[in-house]
Amino acid sequence: MVKTTTQGTPGVKKVLSALLCLALLPVISAEAKTTGEDIYKEVIASTPIYDNPALDNYIRKLGEEIVAQSEMAGEKFTFTLLDSPDLNAFATRGNYVYVNRGLLNYINNEAQLVSVLAHEVGHITKKHVTGQEGQAIGAQVLSAVAGVLSGSAEVYEAGMKYSTSLMRSHGRNNELEADQAGAVYMAKLGYAPEEMLSMLSIMKDYETLQKDRAKAKGASKQTYHGIFSSHPRNDSRLRNVVTAAERLKGSSSRDNGVSTYRQLTEGLIWGENFLAKDKKPERYSDMTLRVRFDYPEGWKQNNNATARTTVGAPDDNHAKLAMTPIARTTQSPEEYLYNFLRVKQLKQGREISPAGLKGYSGILPGADSKPDQRIAVVYYKLNAFIFTGEVVDQAQFNDSDKLFSASIDSFRPISQREIDGQRPKLIHYVKATNATTYDALAKALKLSPTDTEDLRIINGHYPRGEPKAGDWVKIFKQ
Repeated sequence: MVKTTTQGTPGVKKVLSALLCLALLPVISAEAKTTGEDIYKEVIASTPIYDNPALDNYIRKLGEEIVAQSEMAGEKFTFTLLDSPDLNAFATRGNYVYVNRGLLNYINNEAQLVSVLAHEVGHITKKHVTGQEGQAIGAQVLSAVAGVLSGSAEVYEAGMKYSTSLMRSHGRNNELEADQAGAVYMAKLGYAPEEMLSMLSIMKDYETLQKDRAKAKGASKQTYHGIFSSHPRNDSRLRNVVTAAERLKGSSSRDNGVSTYRQLTEGLIWGENFLAKDKKPERYSDMTLRVRFDYPEGWKQNNNATARTTVGAPDDNHAKLAMTPIARTTQSPEEYLYNFLRVKQLKQGREISPAGLKGYSGILPGADSKPDQRIAVVYYKLNAFIFTGEVVDQAQFNDSDKLFSASIDSFRPISQREIDGQRPKLIHYVKATNATTYDALAKALKLSPTDTEDLRIINGHYPRGEPKAGDWVKIFKQ
């Protein structure tokens, strides 16, 4: 691509400026009409809801208790737990609060979770979720258009930095105001607002670690609540907010809820949730035999678990493809068809090798005015996988046979590596002994140095802390 530049060309600058204004107008206009429900639909379309009813109800109950202590008591709020590994929580217009599953891995007790929810509710009660959204989106569009027209990555980066600074110019005060509101809500509920500092300290440690890792790769990394230049425990304005809220605590107080939180997050997914990824609806998988293949797009399956036979067909049932595994012999796939299965002479018989496996396929001529059939056998380990493709009308056979052959050719073994990759790591809790150290845990769990750093972070022991005997320690493993 030929790069152009606006340097020293006032005419081009004017055109660029006009285009930027035109690009900006529809975005700001659309932003003004966007509702919280619109945003909700977009969010869950791109990120699924985490399938854990107990944890979801827990978050919703805590959120509703917080709202009841706020200036918007009695109004409807929607709390949603998203199946995302990212460390984030955010609020949008319409009283919607979102918490990513990934953030829960780093929270150590109920009070810290309440501090996050109360903070996000504070953004809503203090009217932070409207106003600057349009400015930030507009600035990002501006940077994108400028980058395209100039052909310059530097122009794009400058524009993105401007949009970030625009948010942060208001962000420091807004975040502090949300912290102040959240700390008050916590105190009114009987939680120690000091837990907010504990939560933000974990976030700061995570931010520091991520920035160091990104810097080593020549990149940048932004994280949740990343606005404190110093450590949250050393931020005087934040400490004043928390101290003031402490004085609002009533006579009844709650403990930090560490036991309840530990029970509800035992088995929480760590990192990417491979099982939640969209599975092709036309894909047949047998995790016991460790094989899979794809039916034609749009076809539906009907599986017999007992016989392990699967049959796929389109909506109008004009064709169907069946697969059944049975024990193989020492014969070749061709000999197996003719000698063991007693299949009659096939037309266009040929050897096939889906995924490098041994197989044989051909067309079985129809008899007594019946349509032809596609027959195939594929060997994998101790099984012969028998495919049979049939049609209702012979006139449809040629087109359907192309689909049969493509499906048979998609047959694949499922490797242990693939199975391990599909099974996510889970959070578990173990009780520390006098011999428990992070180096010992890393060796036992076969963790990398990066994983070991993460283990320290999620337990609040970064960068050099160690668990004490009797402590519950979070670990992650498959």
